[in-house]
Amino acid sequence: MVRRRVVNSALVLLTTAAGGSAWAAAATASAPTAPATDARAWLARIHGAASQRNYQGTMVVTAGGAVTSSRIAHYCEGPHTYERIDGLDGERRQVLRHNEVVQTLWPGSRLASVEQRDPLAPFPSLLKSSEEQIFDRYELVPEGDDRIAGHDTAVFLLRPRDTERFAQRLWADKATGLLLRTDVIGGDGRVLESAAFTDVTIGVKPQPDAVLKAMKMLDGYRVLKPVLTPARLEAEGWQLKSPVKGFRQIRCVKRSLDAASPNDQAAGPADMLQAVYSDGLTHVSVFIEPYSAERHRQAVETSIGATHTLMERHGDWWVTAMGDVPLATLKKFGKALERR
Repeated sequence: MVRRRVVNSALVLLTTAAGGSAWAAAATASAPTAPATDARAWLARIHGAASQRNYQGTMVVTAGGAVTSSRIAHYCEGPHTYERIDGLDGERRQVLRHNEVVQTLWPGSRLASVEQRDPLAPFPSLLKSSEEQIFDRYELVPEGDDRIAGHDTAVFLLRPRDTERFAQRLWADKATGLLLRTDVIGGDGRVLESAAFTDVTIGVKPQPDAVLKAMKMLDGYRVLKPVLTPARLEAEGWQLKSPVKGFRQIRCVKRSLDAASPNDQAAGPADMLQAVYSDGLTHVSVFIEPYSAERHRQAVETSIGATHTLMERHGDWWVTAMGDVPLATLKKFGKALERR
């Protein structure tokens, strides 16, 4: 099963709704909401900078007591986008992307996964759907200025309007709008996860060959090419009997259960169904696969940083819900999912 985040920010217990309400009230009293036009302009700048600017730097992610770092390069040339992400800690891993083709390499295991898809936006991108959907669920609160990795930044808080999602604090480069740091904040005000550039150069010369040549060097690798087939949840016999507030389905695919990392076990020829839901800022993935007594033991609830995971049996099926949302939100997805 593929459970990957591009920047290796990992899979913190759920804080109480009362704590979240108290923190939100304090934030409301201390910081004004940005005017709608300014808020939309800043979100548009942040989104545009992540997709259109050329930049490279070192990013550090802190989540659940673990610290990981990656070297990131992002280039745009004409209609083409290129990315290269090299993990600097633990087992060697490299992620390469040219437009919709994403290639993940584990050199130590000589394993490669190649997928063609429309990837969900990683940091330092922000929007996963329309700006209007974000403002339906969040307020953008200005919090002054700061400096990150030597760049002057404007600081904002994306404050949720309910307890179904986490707040996020954003540091955007004043000159370009590129997001240089983001913190995910729990209902009690604790920072659950942080991703930040420690050094970054914006406006570098595009180097597409640095990505394309690396993507061709697969000699000696075992190459996995999961087949992603567009699907409809209802056509596969499933439905959410009640929608989870603020989330809408943005993607549904069938994928093979081949191993996708050196630590995964091959799972046979069966297909897995994956439905992705977004509130415009964050997303929840729901995986549905046939139940196997050998692979699936008992219901599991885990959390690392801001990412929560809920695994449980639904009759003859095993369902995994995962996302950067409170555990209570994932439980609503599990409760609403039913076999038709």
